[in-house]
Amino acid sequence: MRLTLLAAASALLPLQISARWVGIPTVPFEASSSKGTFSLKQLKSIIVDSAYQNTVDSKGETLIPPTLKSFASTFSDDLLSSLDLKIPVSIAKAATKNSIFLTLGNSSDYLDAAGRPTSEGYSVTVTAQGIVITGASPLGIWWGTRSILQQGVLSEKLSLGSATDSPGWGIRGTFLDVGRHYYPPEFIIEMCSYLSFFKQNTLHLHLSDSMNLNPDLTYQEKLDYYSAFRLNSDSPAVAGLNKRANESWYHSDFENMQQKCASRGVTIIPEIEAPGHALVITQWKPELALSTDFTMLNISNPETIPTMKTIWDTFMPWFHSKTVHLGADEYSSLEVAQYNLYVNTMHDYILKKYNKNVRIWGTFRPGAATDGSEINTDVSIQHWEFFEDNPYFDYIQNNYSVLNSDDQFYIVAKWSGSYPQTLNMTRIFHGAPDGGPTAPYIFDKFNATNNPPRDSPYVLGQLPALWNDMGPNSTSVIEAYYSLREGLPALGDKQWGGDLLMEEYYSIFEPLQASIPGQNLDRRIPSKTSTILSYDFSSSNSKTVKDKSGNGYHGTLNNNCDVKNSALTLRNGCEVSTPLTSKGKNYTLSFSVKPTSSAPGTLFSGSASTLKAGNGSIDNVMLVTGGTPYVLNYTLPVGLWTDVKLVGINNATYLAVTPEGSKEEAVHEFTIVIGIYSNSFVWNLPMAIEAPVAAIGGDGFEGLMKNVKLVDGADAKYAAYVAPLVIGVAPYT
Repeated sequence: MRLTLLAAASALLPLQISARWVGIPTVPFEASSSKGTFSLKQLKSIIVDSAYQNTVDSKGETLIPPTLKSFASTFSDDLLSSLDLKIPVSIAKAATKNSIFLTLGNSSDYLDAAGRPTSEGYSVTVTAQGIVITGASPLGIWWGTRSILQQGVLSEKLSLGSATDSPGWGIRGTFLDVGRHYYPPEFIIEMCSYLSFFKQNTLHLHLSDSMNLNPDLTYQEKLDYYSAFRLNSDSPAVAGLNKRANESWYHSDFENMQQKCASRGVTIIPEIEAPGHALVITQWKPELALSTDFTMLNISNPETIPTMKTIWDTFMPWFHSKTVHLGADEYSSLEVAQYNLYVNTMHDYILKKYNKNVRIWGTFRPGAATDGSEINTDVSIQHWEFFEDNPYFDYIQNNYSVLNSDDQFYIVAKWSGSYPQTLNMTRIFHGAPDGGPTAPYIFDKFNATNNPPRDSPYVLGQLPALWNDMGPNSTSVIEAYYSLREGLPALGDKQWGGDLLMEEYYSIFEPLQASIPGQNLDRRIPSKTSTILSYDFSSSNSKTVKDKSGNGYHGTLNNNCDVKNSALTLRNGCEVSTPLTSKGKNYTLSFSVKPTSSAPGTLFSGSASTLKAGNGSIDNVMLVTGGTPYVLNYTLPVGLWTDVKLVGINNATYLAVTPEGSKEEAVHEFTIVIGIYSNSFVWNLPMAIEAPVAAIGGDGFEGLMKNVKLVDGADAKYAAYVAPLVIGVAPYT
């Protein structure tokens, strides 16, 4: 999004009001008495204070903090991406006219909600000469640059004045269940960019898990049941633990993810779940399973704790965070003493050998063990549900530090009998017992006596959680982002300690969201009009297919392709490649196709999905994403032209077909059936899948194609075709 495109919109918004900048989060700001402005178009340079160019934030959570100079370079890239301002970085001792000067100040000037100095604080001074950002650390300066970017998106001219800002709590961001659903490294990196723009600094990754296991399954069925350990090492010590090589992160992947996220102030917190939710480990070593529950480790087995030490020893060198997460969620209530032994042993081992802190999920209250043992108070607790613990009375009053992940902000992707699929916006803005906004110290939205004081030093912060309880095929990758897209930035304002009102949020969210650098999670494609791409094949030569949309997205004919009478002949090996990859909702990809044989093959492929006319022994039309085919009860007729529309609208995807000689359009929806606890189903769950537009053809499909067009938007009539959910009990066969 460019400054010129936002001028009209910005005039309508109350962007800078008395005593604060309206952003996400809000920033305390005092306008100067001169009442002038500074235009960001005046900027000539970003100047890094030479005294601090190589300084890093040593007090944050990451072990790979960027230097101030590195943050400045990324800021320069972001100004170009978000505001179309090309501002070079230089090193000097002082500011010059029309510069943004980055320097460090006294960290004691910036306090969190508990009154403690925080390295994430910063100040901004805007004068007629330029802008100065002073930080408690380079990370604090980085958050100051986010404020400048946001205000620049919303208004080209900044009021003269000053701001002093710091977060109330140190942990802000989100949790993502990657154990039950694989996400490509690029998606994780883009999510970090999304978080960073709203000053959220933490991405907690749940690296191992399985769907809920029915204990009535046979032993072999339990061994074969879906589970995953996302990290993949070639160490012989963990050979066989990872069973999904194509859905894994290797060391280089995880390193790149952490480095890219840290470059934007976001730390990845790794979680290896045990001794509960440990099916992937008991499938690897069945002898370690608890006799009463195959998903749990038997801690009393003398090989269990050494095995977990081996796993942590293998992967600990990969992790660049000061804290790691043991999981330790939902274990047998008959084994509390053993549970405490496991947590304390692993805490002591990890602290002594690796000098890292340990966190666990809140599972057993103090006093629950029959042998009188307790979890070490140096272990921080991630609270999630009051039936497990009362975070204030059970933990905080017993000197445990607590991270707020109360399930009032839980999401279960696609479907759940208990939890929503998006964050509750009303709860974000009115989730306190008195009707005010939520905050990290608010665990109970109804009973204020269950909440500690706002300035409690034991409240670490807040993370919502996105779980994939329904497994890997219940959602596409991008649907995780759709679940968080709107609510997570709003929650970020509250995690920081902002005071944004709901109506203010909705007035600024879309222009800000469209300008976030380092990501394209909406899968937008720049276009002069609503028609993004148009190939009528009338102006094609032996190498090029001309794009008639006016955007210049011309295609390249590869290998065994022919164009005759404005139609492309597809055969084995023929491919038309485009300069695009995929298009997010809402979209319409239309084309006419005439199969000349029943040979299955690809119609369109992209970075996230593939539209196929059959595969292997079946000839049904299907969309494939994340390795999962979503198959229609429909086959393209051979020897006849069919007008086809692939439509992505809201949270669903449809195929609309009109056969040659007919005026009747038939609409088919791509859906998923999910199984619950191996004894029941939910039918007709919609799938949101990106349009594949990187290539046409490319493998075995044989036929003719013409009039290919990609449009931004979809006819609202298709939303009415969404199939009703059906929930029922049926045996697996």
